[in-house]
Amino acid sequence: MDNCIFCKIARHQSRAWMVHETDASCAFLDVNPMNPYHTLVIPKRHCADIFSIPTEGLQELMGTLKSVVDLYHRQLNLMDVQIISSNGSVAQQDVFHLHFHIAPRYKDDGQNVVWKTMPALRDEYDRMLERLGRGR
Repeated sequence: MDNCIFCKIARHQSRAWMVHETDASCAFLDVNPMNPYHTLVIPKRHCADIFSIPTEGLQELMGTLKSVVDLYHRQLNLMDVQIISSNGSVAQQDVFHLHFHIAPRYKDDGQNVVWKTMPALRDEYDRMLERLGRGR
């Protein structure tokens, strides 16, 4: 897409600090980092979200993601990382080009985002599975 910032980065038309690149994907340092080495991994082909990427493209993208975390583990001794992808506006996606965050975590880094768990939902699991056609 012409005005998608991630497509521009993939085409080398916009500045990015590239960490890794293949014919189909690339990984670059996030312009708004939450910690050192916060990295985005994207497909070069525009896909708005996880629902629009073909399985083969996602498999290749995961290979790139794995290459980058292995690089960070080997070179930086990085031992703690979150892999995050938000898909859809309610899920807090803000750039509508599929991307995965590699978010390195460090002890006492101040990034204390914790999900609120809902254990009562376990009572709904059988009905949830039935809706998926996977009932007992």
